[in-house]
Amino acid sequence: MSKDTIFSAPIKNLGDFTFDENVAEVFPDMIQRSVPGYSNIITAIGMLANRFVTENSNVYDLGCSRGAATLSARRNIQQKNVKIIGIDNSKPMVERCRQHIQAYQSEIPVDIICDDIRNVKINNASMVILNFTLQFLPPEDRYTLLTKIYQGLNPNGLLVLSEKFRFENNKVNELLIDLHHQFKRANGYSELEVSQKRTALENVMRTDTISDHKARLSSIGFSQIELWFQCFNFGSMIAVK
Repeated sequence: MSKDTIFSAPIKNLGDFTFDENVAEVFPDMIQRSVPGYSNIITAIGMLANRFVTENSNVYDLGCSRGAATLSARRNIQQKNVKIIGIDNSKPMVERCRQHIQAYQSEIPVDIICDDIRNVKINNASMVILNFTLQFLPPEDRYTLLTKIYQGLNPNGLLVLSEKFRFENNKVNELLIDLHHQFKRANGYSELEVSQKRTALENVMRTDTISDHKARLSSIGFSQIELWFQCFNFGSMIAVK
């Protein structure tokens, strides 16, 4: 696993964060050292797939990156005639994802598509995964995408939504941000790396509160909505149609 050193030296013209070739190469190390509880969420996605995926249905992994959630779901699905569709708009991520999928043999077919998730049609879905993806969409596009997901889910279909959260109480929000930065420092990131990455993400990751997420999902029509995992300002929610 290649080590993430992208922000280890001063960058004079620090642009917006992108999922380019450099990020795709070190992504497993980056996300394990940056997102508290990530491995737990990936494991649980497989457990949820085992419970919710139904025979003769589709599973969508929107923003599939290198395929961790796709593979976790695939390993745990027991039903017949299921297809997994993974979508990501980063070509380097898609290339690596396809390699990883091919490396693990399974009877469950997986189709990895390089496209904007806003362009993809959702149909006959028993499960849709948005694992730290929605936060990178413009806020004005989130309701439309989630509505499309809801309409494409079968009855009792599941949406898994993992996100970085913002908190309404400013003191709590700052505390959890500080704890997250402490988590990153404990995992070997320097102050420079933490600072430069935060700056690079400012314009591309716009976070919502948990109550914002719940209100949006409820207004779309999801009947059961709950936060099932949280560590600092990162977490995962489930919503059932």
